[in-house]
Amino acid sequence: MIDGADRGGVVPESGDHSVAGQAASGASSADNVGDGVAHDPLRVMNALYAELARLEQMLCAGHHPVTGAGTQVARAVATGTQTARNVVHHVHVPAWLRVTRGENRWPVAVAMMVAIGLQVVLPDRLAPQLRWLFPGLEFALLVGLIVANPVRFNRESTALRIASLVLAGLLSLANAWSATLLVMGLVRGTEGNDAAALLSTGAAIWLTNIIAFGVWYWQFDRGGPAARAHARHRLPDFQFVQMQNPELADPDWEPEFVDYLYLSFTNATAFSPTDVMPLSRWAKLTMLMQSLVSLVTVALVIARAVNILK
Repeated sequence: MIDGADRGGVVPESGDHSVAGQAASGASSADNVGDGVAHDPLRVMNALYAELARLEQMLCAGHHPVTGAGTQVARAVATGTQTARNVVHHVHVPAWLRVTRGENRWPVAVAMMVAIGLQVVLPDRLAPQLRWLFPGLEFALLVGLIVANPVRFNRESTALRIASLVLAGLLSLANAWSATLLVMGLVRGTEGNDAAALLSTGAAIWLTNIIAFGVWYWQFDRGGPAARAHARHRLPDFQFVQMQNPELADPDWEPEFVDYLYLSFTNATAFSPTDVMPLSRWAKLTMLMQSLVSLVTVALVIARAVNILK
């Protein structure tokens, strides 16, 4: 933790006493030779250091990116005001750790529309008995969510949260129904008389599966999109590359739906994590389930299609 400069001096973490001593020694030497200019930058940097500590505690919720810059700030005091300003300018709290405006709704809305369309084009034998029940309910919920919150996910509401989860549940349930019927038909030999039709049907179910799991990852990582916008949770469920190497990312980068859709796609094709690591147990189990469903669907569909083509 960073302590404030209550006594008019920079108080860094343990292990940085030599740096602070060098800064104080430099200021003292300057005073001894009658140069009063060195004292003002020191006072300014003390105030800045205390303010950074307060902001760090308030915004970072336990993370301390400013602490690592404390030693640099102390060194900068001894070298001059302009260098100190440059150091402070480069101290930046990542966007995913602070309050930001909510992400745009339309990428996830377009993905949901694509998933609903893929369900509609499936053969009747692979759809639930009430053919239009699931697509109709999903479309109605999607329209209602867009009307209630049309632009950005910055509004925290229990009703909207429940409606979003119900929509994701309906999408997953309908796709699981179709995937189960397809797999059972392939095992029994009642499905897959036409290779082209089989491949198109399997692709539709596979792509819907990718969108559905992408929505689940997006909905639950750090409490969902609205909670992420308000920085309610500091511990992520998924570790993206930009979190590990913030110097390689835009200063305002934070995960959005496209990032979770990419996570879902790579997990469905590689059957394992690639560059995004699951951290929480629910994330690991959900990725395990997606990999299993994808593996079974792809293996059976391709095997049957190859057999037909021969």
